[in-house]
Amino acid sequence: MSATEALSHEAPLTMICGGGRLPLAVANSVSARGRKVLLFPLRGFADPDDFAGRDAYWVHLGQFGTVARIARANGCRDIVCLGSVVRPSVWQLRPDFFTLKVLPQVAKAFRGGDNHLLSSVGRVIENHGFRMMGAHEVAPEILVPVGPLTRAKPSAREQADIALGLDYLRVAGPFDIGQAVVVADRHVLAVEAAEGTDHMLTRVAELRADGRIKAPKGTGILVKAPKPAQDRRFDLPSLGPKTVEGASRAGLAGIAVAANETVVAEAEALVAAADAAGIFVVGVAAWSK
Repeated sequence: MSATEALSHEAPLTMICGGGRLPLAVANSVSARGRKVLLFPLRGFADPDDFAGRDAYWVHLGQFGTVARIARANGCRDIVCLGSVVRPSVWQLRPDFFTLKVLPQVAKAFRGGDNHLLSSVGRVIENHGFRMMGAHEVAPEILVPVGPLTRAKPSAREQADIALGLDYLRVAGPFDIGQAVVVADRHVLAVEAAEGTDHMLTRVAELRADGRIKAPKGTGILVKAPKPAQDRRFDLPSLGPKTVEGASRAGLAGIAVAANETVVAEAEALVAAADAAGIFVVGVAAWSK
């Protein structure tokens, strides 16, 4: 039996979808290999236009009982959570009866960084008979490979900036803060925290406009990598055409991401945008968990 035939005989996959294009890219990839996908877009995060014409079960954050009931009725065991979600407070959840029963565990999970929160919620879900999986496990082709994706490539000087960025992310990883940093001429210009990559790049563009960054345009690298001890089933670094647009506005020379540990939703569009902007995008070896 071929891999495609094997997938077609697998139970349906449940996908809880936040914002951005990545969830649908993964869903399309899984469906193309013959596996049914149950989509659960999150209200307030997923774009209704993206799911127009698709069978989907819209839910609020905190309504896992609804997800579990529908998933079990369809014979689902595997669950993938992906897409952008602004971290809420525990009081902003819309819990159903099931979630109310485990709310003390969920509330405890909020006392820590994003990796702690997601891993803890994952354990709650798995304790109720499901298997959490990473997007890269069900659609491995979305991972960025080693090497340049674009015509432009990093120079030796830029490779030194990439190495510094990776060093910083490795050291900062245990603090569970962010997955990205901007480096120019071995000088850290910005560090990602709660604002996310896109807003960090906007901040770099503003700093350049205000004269706070003296390095000329066309210098500086966005470096992205997962935290060394991160649960790879959740929140792998991602990039897309919007990341390229942000890097271009920020006056950067390129983007370097951890190869085989960073996901890309629209690879062709990303490469086209980067080539048009003269920006390099490269996958680099980072580290293993």
